[in-house]
Amino acid sequence: MEEPRIMLAHGGGGSLMNDLIRNLFIRYFANPVLSEQSDSAVVRLPGDRISFTTDSFVVDPIFFPGGDIGKLAVCGTLNDLAVSGARPLYLSVSFILEEGLLLSDLERIVQSMAETVAQAGVSIVAGDTKVVPKGKGDKVFITTTGLGFLPEEFVEISSGNTIRPGDIILVNGSLGDHGIAVLLQRESFQFHSSIQSDCADLYSVIREVLEVCPTVRFMRDATRGGLATVLCEVAEKRRFGIELDEEQIPVHPAVAEACEMLGMDPLYIANEGKVVLVVPEKDAKKVLEVMRNHPLGSNAAWVGRVTGEYPGKVIMKTKLGGTRWIDYLTGDQLPRIC
Repeated sequence: MEEPRIMLAHGGGGSLMNDLIRNLFIRYFANPVLSEQSDSAVVRLPGDRISFTTDSFVVDPIFFPGGDIGKLAVCGTLNDLAVSGARPLYLSVSFILEEGLLLSDLERIVQSMAETVAQAGVSIVAGDTKVVPKGKGDKVFITTTGLGFLPEEFVEISSGNTIRPGDIILVNGSLGDHGIAVLLQRESFQFHSSIQSDCADLYSVIREVLEVCPTVRFMRDATRGGLATVLCEVAEKRRFGIELDEEQIPVHPAVAEACEMLGMDPLYIANEGKVVLVVPEKDAKKVLEVMRNHPLGSNAAWVGRVTGEYPGKVIMKTKLGGTRWIDYLTGDQLPRIC
């Protein structure tokens, strides 16, 4: 018998849609708030300052080494909250399903999401599902919205308003793993099958960093556009210069080799488990030590510093001893990566 698939009627508001919600989404995401199945979730928040974010995920393929679109959707939104200094609390999720999607694939995605939120200690409390005709979508698109509690002392972290010349730039590990893992899976390349996406929930390592260094100046997850884009945005906005040291930037040898063969630069490749931090120089070593003692930061590195020179620009000292200007990427190096 043919394996069950998503039909247009699954989005029609009738019994099939109710069965899908009750037998799949509620089964995996069950919690007292979601089980009310009201049009809006009513939740309690500690304090009165929140962080709120939303993101959509259209990655191709939907399953890749180290993750899938479901895990990616949860981690991507949790990380957007965490790098703002917030403690993630609640998520909503919206699915756009293409007619013909295997129900087993959808269940695999939903189960992955359920496992990820359980590990993160957050709840999916609201959601929506729509189905589009075959050929009008691409299997499944997911939008997640996140809500978190933001302590007063971390309000300025996402703005970077406290960055100063002399501050140190750190990353919690190797760059480019996610983008290259997805690309190799998409194009069915047979080499470097060991490369895994770094897709992960960063809140646990960020929490430990903030405990030892509540004066972190800035945090951002290096997703589309990679490390280079994050630092170009910081330099442009704050009108300071940034100096990078290419020898100190961590890149797995397999990723570096793949980038060389494909003509790509790991500085611009998307990551889904990497945070870029700007910290006062006096705190850099202890932050680095904390990250290196965490499973998500074992390859953490001190990659550069903020300077009063060349305002608004990013430069990199190369391995050959020269210098290279780092600018925004022109065009889209790798589409549909998240």
